[in-house]
Amino acid sequence: MLAAGADPDNEGSPDSGANRTLQAYHDLRALILSGHYEPDSRLTESGLTTQLQVSRGTIRSVLARLAQEGYVTTEANRSARTRSFSVDEAIEILETRAVLESALAAKAAERATEADIAAMTETCKRMWDLQVPGGREEYWNLNRKFHEQVKRAARQATLTRFVDSLLYPLVMQQYRDADRRANPRTDSVREHEAILAAIVTHNPESAAAAMRHHLSSARRALQLNFPTSDDQLRKG
Repeated sequence: MLAAGADPDNEGSPDSGANRTLQAYHDLRALILSGHYEPDSRLTESGLTTQLQVSRGTIRSVLARLAQEGYVTTEANRSARTRSFSVDEAIEILETRAVLESALAAKAAERATEADIAAMTETCKRMWDLQVPGGREEYWNLNRKFHEQVKRAARQATLTRFVDSLLYPLVMQQYRDADRRANPRTDSVREHEAILAAIVTHNPESAAAAMRHHLSSARRALQLNFPTSDDQLRKG
């Protein structure tokens, strides 16, 4: 335990301070991606220092890195805000994600092992088990897991790196109620099964098409329920 008034980053070797900074970065990034903060939430140095048990200097370094990567926007008073996205920005991100993840699905169809396929099959089965009231949050966790499994099966580091830089988890959190289909979870799991079927049969073209169709559902729902700048211009 630290002594009163001690700087938590000044104890131990320089390496330990660097490790603490890296850990604080991962911890705060994980909190943002998990939806712990709502879009456009204010993050203060004092609050984060207490929450993450690191110094203000460390928090400044962490916020600078997260701002560079697009997770937060910094403000002049040494605070920051979690990112929020206009409808136009959200649609661009979802369109880009569809292109990249379709390519990953095609690679997964070429490269997936029996272990990869077994893991994805189990995830789809668990998704069906959650077609009940109250299962929404766990269902969407499995949804994210399935997409991670497709990425791992693709074994394509460059594509994966580009997908991971898109910030689409933040977009999906902000617009999480955009999909107003009668049974969005049922439709979603069927779309996942179509992707899986193409991977099981090692059909890259079908896998890419199934992934593209699946991800375009989110984009269409967003466009249907939230006006874009083009929509507003046409109305004007």
